[in-house]
Amino acid sequence: MPFGDLPPLAHVRAPEPGMVMLRGRVGGTGDAFNLGEASVTRCALRVGASALGVGYALGRDRRKAELIAIFDAWLQDAGRHARLQREVVEPLAIQQAAQRSTASQAAATSKVEFFTFVRGET
Repeated sequence: MPFGDLPPLAHVRAPEPGMVMLRGRVGGTGDAFNLGEASVTRCALRVGASALGVGYALGRDRRKAELIAIFDAWLQDAGRHARLQREVVEPLAIQQAAQRSTASQAAATSKVEFFTFVRGET
């Protein structure tokens, strides 16, 4: 799946790791609370004369954040968008759906049904 030579990269923000605060909500919709921190790496760059690409990746993988930013810039290019969707994004979406289905089926095999007996007056 060659896309040709990569034009020069101009880093607007070189890949850099940092921390973000993860927030949760009580019951999913209630009051917000701080759940904890997670490491994240961010990057912003231009690929040739294309749009600004921005990438964020959970963890400290600088190259992963850079690749995300490259694809973000390329997906904004009308000449590359359709091909990237067809050859990269759609196959990855199918693979991700299959992995989720497999994980869901594996979890379903260990599902336990709980029920309660009501004690009545005798």
